[in-house]
Amino acid sequence: MNINLTLVIQMVVFALLIWFTMKVIWPPILGLMEARSKKIALGLAAAEKGQQDLANAGQLAEGVINEARARANEIIDQAQRRANDMIEAARTKALEEGERLVATARGQIELATTRAREDLRKEVGRLAVSSASKLLGREIDATAHADLLGALAKEI
Repeated sequence: MNINLTLVIQMVVFALLIWFTMKVIWPPILGLMEARSKKIALGLAAAEKGQQDLANAGQLAEGVINEARARANEIIDQAQRRANDMIEAARTKALEEGERLVATARGQIELATTRAREDLRKEVGRLAVSSASKLLGREIDATAHADLLGALAKEI
């Protein structure tokens, strides 16, 4: 056997093996590797998008929390204003009621004072008639001398 012929046959067989591998075996392997590469790239993109969505959700949640805090503060302020208004209204109503009661009491006091004066005038008139009748020694008719007694009561 010739060594050159063996080498040439081995080279031809090797070339056929390379050609067969390139046409039949290599494309499915490359397809699987490419699919795996795409899957990994999609996974990385999804992870990055998830991180971005998480950051956006955090910002959104922070915005919602800040809005809720602002609304809560607004409600608290509104409730405080309403409570102050209610207290002020109650205070005003109480003052008005107090003034009304004082005015009513003053009116009653004046009425009682007027009645007491009238009663006092009548009593003074009666005492004057009684005293005059005792001094004169006879009875004086109060109805007959009503004008004189009325003038006397007014003077007192």
